[in-house]
Amino acid sequence: MYTNWAHEFPLQPGLIHLNHAGVGPWPKRTKDAIISFAKENSQNGSQKYVEWEQKESELRHYCQQLINAKSANDIAFVKSTSEALSIVAYGIAWQAHENVVYAQQEFPSNRIIWQSLQSRFGVEARSVDLYQATTPEDALFAQADQNTRLIAVSAVQFANGLRMDLAKISQYCRAHNILLCVDAIQILGAIPFNLTKTPADFVMADGHKWLLSPEGIGMFYCNPKLRDQLHLNQYGWHMMEKLGDYEALDWKPASDARRFECGSPNNLGIQAMHASMSLILEVGVEYIYNMISRNISYIHEKYKKYGFNIVSDMSSNRQSGIITMQRQDVDNYNLYKHLQKSNVLCAYRSNGIRFSPHFYTPRDEIDHALDLICNYKEQ
Repeated sequence: MYTNWAHEFPLQPGLIHLNHAGVGPWPKRTKDAIISFAKENSQNGSQKYVEWEQKESELRHYCQQLINAKSANDIAFVKSTSEALSIVAYGIAWQAHENVVYAQQEFPSNRIIWQSLQSRFGVEARSVDLYQATTPEDALFAQADQNTRLIAVSAVQFANGLRMDLAKISQYCRAHNILLCVDAIQILGAIPFNLTKTPADFVMADGHKWLLSPEGIGMFYCNPKLRDQLHLNQYGWHMMEKLGDYEALDWKPASDARRFECGSPNNLGIQAMHASMSLILEVGVEYIYNMISRNISYIHEKYKKYGFNIVSDMSSNRQSGIITMQRQDVDNYNLYKHLQKSNVLCAYRSNGIRFSPHFYTPRDEIDHALDLICNYKEQ
C-alpha cells in the first residue's frame, strides 16, 4: 500500500532533490535525533553514555539486517567507504606476483587504492573497461588469472547507474578462489542486497547517499573467516578485546569487527545513522526499490519520448536508482548549471545529466525537472 512519506522530507519549497547518488537529505527523524543528542550532551555531558552504546549496538543490528549478515558482530563502523577500502587493501598479505582486478569506470576511491599497491607491494592493478566484452562481468573475468587475489567492484557504477551482476561475480570468485570486495554505496538503501544470495568477502558503504545519513559514518562488513587475516594498520583503545580495561598491559585485538575501529566512536554520526536506518527498515528495502524503479522507469519513458540519448542501461537486470541522459542539441554542462540555478539538485556525469530520485520523490517534482530540461535553450 502506498504511503506518503513527505513529512519525513520537508525540503524547502521549490527545491527538487534528484541527487541521492551524491549526497542525500536527512529525514526529519534524523534531524530531530541530532538536535536531541546535542541538547542532551550540552546539558548532561556523557551522563547517558551507556544509552549511546545501546544505540551503537542497535545500529550494528540494523546494518546486519540490511545486508543479511550472520551476526551484528560482523559489522564495523568507519568514517567512509574509502577508509574501509583502505582497511582491505592494506590488510591483505599480498605477494608480489599477485594482481587485483577492477573497473576503470569506478569512482576514484575504488581505483586509486588498488593502484597504490603497485609501488608498495609490487601488486599489479589491472584496470578493466567494462564495455570491452559481451557483459561487464565477462570483462572483469577476462583479466583475471591464477594470480588474481581480489576482484573489486561497485555494485552500481556511479556515473551511469550500471548494476553489476553480483551473483555472477560472486560465483566466479568462489570457483576461482578469488576474494570479492563490493563497494555497496550506490546500492544499500536503494536495492535489496543479501549476503546469503551474493556472498562477498568485503562490503562497505558510507551512509550519506541512499541511506540518508550524514557524511563521516559508514559500515564495513568483513567475512568473519578472514577477519584475523587482515593486517591491522590502525591501533587504539576501542579495538581492544577487553574494551574498557584501560590499565591492562597485555592486550589483543577484538575478535569481532570492532578490531577495525581503532578510536572513539562517532557518536553523533551513530545517533543520526540509527535514525535514518530506522526509516529505511521501517519502509522496507523491497518497497523502496519498487518506488525507485517506478521513478526511474517514468523518467526513462519521458526521455525516450523526447528523443534524448540515454546513457544508462535500462534493462531490468541492470537498472538501478541512477539514470543519466544527454541532450545532443545543447551543451550538457550548461544544462546542468541551468538545473542547479533552478533548484534542481542533480549531477553532471558521463557528459550528461544524472538523476537519482529516492522512494519518496514526488512525481510532480520529477515532471518539473523534466520540463526544465526540455525547455532549456542555449543562451
